Amino acid sequence: MTQFKLTSSMFGANQPIPKRNTGEGPDASPALKWEGAPPATKSFALICDDPDAPVGTWVHWVVYDIPAKTTELPENVAKMDTVPALGGTKQGVNDFGRVGYGGPMPPRGHGVHHYYFKLYALDAELNLPAKATKAQLEGALRGHIVAQAELIGTYERK
Repeated sequence: MTQFKLTSSMFGANQPIPKRNTGEGPDASPALKWEGAPPATKSFALICDDPDAPVGTWVHWVVYDIPAKTTELPENVAKMDTVPALGGTKQGVNDFGRVGYGGPMPPRGHGVHHYYFKLYALDAELNLPAKATKAQLEGALRGHIVAQAELIGTYERK
């Protein structure tokens, strides 16, 4: 069985996230691709957060009800509650107070921050309403995770 793995064509594991995928650029979500999801997978969910933020872990992206047949998210996913082009995938609210992806924008001179893209293969569709928070999604994930993959990117504002 193939290992459940998350990658990006935009950056490698523990490598810098391109400026175009940050708040200093167009703030487009990075392209992500995965493989090796277990056969029991009914949907996927993704959380991107930064535990290095001065205020504590900062949530950059909350995505869920990604259809089981999906194996990638394209660059620059539309910042809308429900994304019809992605089979009705839903997006939650990030810590910038907006729906969809909010890219890295750490304080200048704060050093390198690590952005954890955590993909969950689930044995159910969550059917949470759009605009859920990370905490709401994490609550809904309990008991439904059949596999998890992670990709860490870095970013520093000098």
